[in-house]
Amino acid sequence: MTLDIVGSLRSIVGDGGVLEASELSKRSAGTYRFDTLKAAALVRPTSTQQVSEILRWCHANGIHVVTHGGLTGLVHGADAEPSEVILSLERMRAIEEIDPKQRTAVVQAGVPLQALQEEVDKHDLAFPLDLGSRGSATLGGNAATNAGGNRVIRYGMTRDMILGLEVVLADGTVLSSLNHLIKNNAGYDLKQLFIGSEGTLGVITRLVLRLREKPLATNMAFVGLDGFDAVAKFLKHCDRALGGTLSAFEVMWQSYYRLITTPPAKGRPPIGQDHTYYVLVESQGSDLELDGQRFTAAMETALESGLIADAAIAQSEEDCRAFWALRDDVGQVLQGGLPIVFDVSLPIAAMEGYAETLRETLDSEIGEHRLWIFGHLGDGNLHVVVQVKPMEYLALRPKVEALVYRPLAACNGSVSAEHGVGLEKKPYLYVSRSANEIALMRTLKLALDPKGILNPGKIFDPGQTLGAR
Repeated sequence: MTLDIVGSLRSIVGDGGVLEASELSKRSAGTYRFDTLKAAALVRPTSTQQVSEILRWCHANGIHVVTHGGLTGLVHGADAEPSEVILSLERMRAIEEIDPKQRTAVVQAGVPLQALQEEVDKHDLAFPLDLGSRGSATLGGNAATNAGGNRVIRYGMTRDMILGLEVVLADGTVLSSLNHLIKNNAGYDLKQLFIGSEGTLGVITRLVLRLREKPLATNMAFVGLDGFDAVAKFLKHCDRALGGTLSAFEVMWQSYYRLITTPPAKGRPPIGQDHTYYVLVESQGSDLELDGQRFTAAMETALESGLIADAAIAQSEEDCRAFWALRDDVGQVLQGGLPIVFDVSLPIAAMEGYAETLRETLDSEIGEHRLWIFGHLGDGNLHVVVQVKPMEYLALRPKVEALVYRPLAACNGSVSAEHGVGLEKKPYLYVSRSANEIALMRTLKLALDPKGILNPGKIFDPGQTLGAR
């Protein structure tokens, strides 16, 4: 007897809540992807109760489930096989509560990040997580990958903004831990198990998020520097001179700055294109006059001392938006070839040597390519993009991955700063995690998902043999 997956799911969510396999060919598999979704069915619940019933049925029948948010991930962490079910949270978009006194928000997991940002702004509050994909990335996906973004240096990762979660386990059990308190040391903090677990331990359905006061003053500058040592010293200078208001410190190697400020890119260079490094620096505070004076003084001091070579200070909100638009114009890496995108972290002191070694090994072993490096230097996160010819992409990708990932072990770096592991980084998990750590991860997976139905094959395989660190 053939299992009626579509019919069984429709009995839970209704006819309009399920898409059959033949209907998925019109849906993109994700950001920078040219393929479409593949699955036995895509189910779209509207409530935690429906998610629970779906997982209970899938658990009983041994059906694998892959949860989808906004599909903005870059590590194939939401890929599904034709025999699996995609559980999309696209209909769970309710912002259930905003509490201005407690400064918390309760949301369903399918709410896009930007939607929450705009809603809390009406209450003169802010949710400080910010990503270039804010319009599509969902809060459940942000939690499942422990997203970082532009302001980690000030506010931390997504983990630091979550007070409580509601999660549905593999067998349909609803674990409601919707804590609203900043301080709650009563036993294990179970939400931490699911933050960053990439949907392998449970399905996040609702979140309690910590809000902040809306900044009244934002100051920004684009700065040019002629040595990496100067970049590191400039970070220290800004952190000290801006009195705790430093909110972003984005570094760009010259090649990336030129890419995003040269046609066909729409952005124009705020300063010249001949500096070795560029930094977008931002401060957010509560005093328009005082914060502006402090920021300008910090830039002037750095310029007069020779720490920085040039600077353009934003004079308006429009300038600030234009500066961020430059930084976020990552789509330019698609011009002229296919990009292989990496998200690594390492100590700031090791960055210059790592980048130079990578440049040399790519030149000697890959042949024709383009290399761009940029990232959130303030929290040790670099984005590395290697573009190759389309016809060489499949052959070169494994070699490029090895050249990017393997040197990280020597400097105690990580193959994943904020994007997760997914399928792409699975062979290199050992670079960043010890054998004992990975063994404990497997133990947790077996305890919470003994049948292995949740996002199977992501992060690690149950019997995977990994290399030594």
